[in-house]
Amino acid sequence: MNSDRGLKKYIETDLKTKMVFLGGPRQSGKTTLAKSFIKTERQYLNWDFLEDRSLIKQHKLDPTLKLIVLDEVHKYVRWRTLIKGFFDKYKNSLSFLVTGSARLDHFRKGGDSLQGRYHYYRLHPFSLGEIDSNFKRETTSGLLQFGGFPEPFLTKDETFYRRWQKERVAKVIYEDLRDLENVKELSLLELLVDSLPSKVGSPLSINALREDLEVSPNTVSRWIEILETLYYCYRILPFGAPKIRAVKKSNKLYLWDWAEVENKGARFENMIASQLLKYCHFLEDTQGYKMELRFIRDTDGREVDFVVIQNKKPLFAVECKTGENNISPHIKYFRDRTNIPKFYQIHLGDKDYQDGNIRVLPFETFCKVETMP
Repeated sequence: MNSDRGLKKYIETDLKTKMVFLGGPRQSGKTTLAKSFIKTERQYLNWDFLEDRSLIKQHKLDPTLKLIVLDEVHKYVRWRTLIKGFFDKYKNSLSFLVTGSARLDHFRKGGDSLQGRYHYYRLHPFSLGEIDSNFKRETTSGLLQFGGFPEPFLTKDETFYRRWQKERVAKVIYEDLRDLENVKELSLLELLVDSLPSKVGSPLSINALREDLEVSPNTVSRWIEILETLYYCYRILPFGAPKIRAVKKSNKLYLWDWAEVENKGARFENMIASQLLKYCHFLEDTQGYKMELRFIRDTDGREVDFVVIQNKKPLFAVECKTGENNISPHIKYFRDRTNIPKFYQIHLGDKDYQDGNIRVLPFETFCKVETMP
């Protein structure tokens, strides 16, 4: 298993000149990765520990330590000013790695006084290439069953996963949400969270959710935005092309923990979405490309699950099938009407064949072909 999660060498390089911010879902392994850079516990300061909090607020940092990890410091209301002061004062003697469970990029938006002083990375749950250099089928099965968060994946126990998942959602709603927003209707937000796994892979209807929860559409939209900020879920937008009547306002929703999704086909699609989103974030965070993950759907209901876009140009499209089916007619339809150069239809079987710029192949082979991180 790759213990540095694929980001360590990039972070190590950036720490020589700037601060590094490391964001991502709760329990995705940020603290473990951050601690892999330190040699003594004195280099690790957690805002949630009162003793560490006192040292941080009093600016009692030891410049001989070379590196300081600041965990959850964004919970401090004046954290930007604090971090800016640390960097400006100690930039010639100390490197700073800043981590947080809530979305650090949310807190840094708008009049960012830290601009130019840091690089930002997003740590995702495990992907196939991180944990198995041989890309074995049984590893894929484990990811599908237990998700990519390190603890349940490594434990591989269904009872443990169910308890872990319940506790994680509770912490997201009752701890992380409290630090980010003032939401009074937490019981209704819990109902929304309970309903989202069944919405994965289909066009998301805000109106249907509004009717179920008996709240306004604006409230539902705001709650979903909050859940995205807390790394519970994410949405992708449609891809348009001149020769197709693409839907424009629809979007699709996926979960960071795809193991919550009961339907096998939707769960597989969610796992692929997360793999592709990780690929996009990796290229953005390490190489500076502008990446997007979208889907294709026209007004007649034809659809291909995903399109990966780099600097506004499509790189490839992906259709997910749990079985080894023939090439989807929707792929051929969009191939003839878009400028997408490559199409993949990935599945959980063994077939691997090509028809022009369309390739049908196993998930494990796809991860090798497109060098997924």
